Amino acid sequence: MKHDCDYHPGDPAKWHCGECQIHFCSRCMPDADQRKQHALCPKCSRAMRYLGAATEAVPFWNRIGAFFRYPFHTDPLLVIAICTLVPLLITNSIVGLIVWLVLAIALLKYTYAVINHTAEGHMKPPPVSVAFSGSGFDIVILQLLVFILMFALVSAAMMVGGPVLMLVVLALVVLALPASVMVLAMEHSVAAAVNPMNLAVLISRIGSPYFLLYGYLILLSVASGAAQEFAFNHFAPQMANIVAGFLNSTFTLMLFHMLGYLLFQYQEELGFASDHQDEESVAEMQGRDRTHRFDADIDMNLKDGNYDRVQSMLKESLKRDPSNAHRLEQLHALLSARNDQQELYRYHPRLLTMLADRNDGDTMAGLLTTLEKVEPGFRLDDPQLAVHCAQTLYHRGQFKPALKLLQDFHKRFPESESLPQAYLTAAQALANGLGQWEKATAFLTFVKKRCGNHPLHEQIDVYLQQAQNREPLKGPKASFSVE
Repeated sequence: MKHDCDYHPGDPAKWHCGECQIHFCSRCMPDADQRKQHALCPKCSRAMRYLGAATEAVPFWNRIGAFFRYPFHTDPLLVIAICTLVPLLITNSIVGLIVWLVLAIALLKYTYAVINHTAEGHMKPPPVSVAFSGSGFDIVILQLLVFILMFALVSAAMMVGGPVLMLVVLALVVLALPASVMVLAMEHSVAAAVNPMNLAVLISRIGSPYFLLYGYLILLSVASGAAQEFAFNHFAPQMANIVAGFLNSTFTLMLFHMLGYLLFQYQEELGFASDHQDEESVAEMQGRDRTHRFDADIDMNLKDGNYDRVQSMLKESLKRDPSNAHRLEQLHALLSARNDQQELYRYHPRLLTMLADRNDGDTMAGLLTTLEKVEPGFRLDDPQLAVHCAQTLYHRGQFKPALKLLQDFHKRFPESESLPQAYLTAAQALANGLGQWEKATAFLTFVKKRCGNHPLHEQIDVYLQQAQNREPLKGPKASFSVE
């Protein structure tokens, strides 16, 4: 049965907590160790069951093109070329027969490696060395024993019940053959591969897709046979042998890759778990960062309605890292959604700094309105922050809130070095935003009289001339000339 994440509907579940009966996706479990298939439930801290890619595997009937492309990767092509061409280069002799037999065994061994490799989540073929390494050849002997036992079963049916019983048993054997191959690849046991109960259980757990797969296998076998017959009828014997060998090996790899993918697709029903292994695990390593775990916990608690818990988590995080803009943004969004005006007032210096750094004047104007409700006549106590916020508001077209922040600035902060910039911003808001040129001129004249030592003093005459001409206050034009 396929499951979606309880917190992100539409995302396939990767983990299941038997205690809480909750399914989690990868976004909920960024700190999980998928390679070791280990993760603790964020709710009860108990170990969870890994579902692997069972819930997100594409049905095999939608990957027919990928099955046909599979043998044409570099590694399987090398195996096919070696097993097809090398026997043709050796003369008909005992040595040639031995070489042919060894290569046939190597090819069969490689096909079983394809099943296991695919069932483990590797959609790319195994390396060519797998076919010719010193271990793993026992699977070939086991498969021969399975064929011998199946032939003995059909023969026994012939002797006991005649042709009718033999045909019935033969049909059942042929139907169960793909299941037998899959069981043998997984368990490496002849007894398991010929046990009718094992085969029946595997087929029943896969269900109707098994018979669909069986139809595909028959079509592939017929196509392979027809192609090989065409080669023998239309090509020279030497070329026909090459083409037939290549086609036979190619279709065999397709078949076994398809069987492995069926195991991968129905891994949950078959009682094991694996995931896509061909991608780099950079994202997985990044996912173990505690920051991602914290974000996932916030997301789940919000969806569970635990707003007090989320607020406490964010406040604790800001105690450890007071300048964390991401946490400030999350806290601001939560407090605004809850209309918690007292907490917004408590954190307003950091929130306004964050909004000013992001040039978010519109959100800042809304926050200032809320602060005004908590403290009528609200003013900032930090002159630099007041100017920074006013400039942000001005550039976002929030002229009146900007002017309100700068009201009586020279009385509140008479010794501040930000005074010239504050009143220049006020003049620009008045002139450029509200069209009040006389008031803008008054602010500029104040700066000219009071701030003679400030670098802005040299530009004030330009601003005054622009105000007199009813031009936008932009200051002197930039010059790149070198004296």
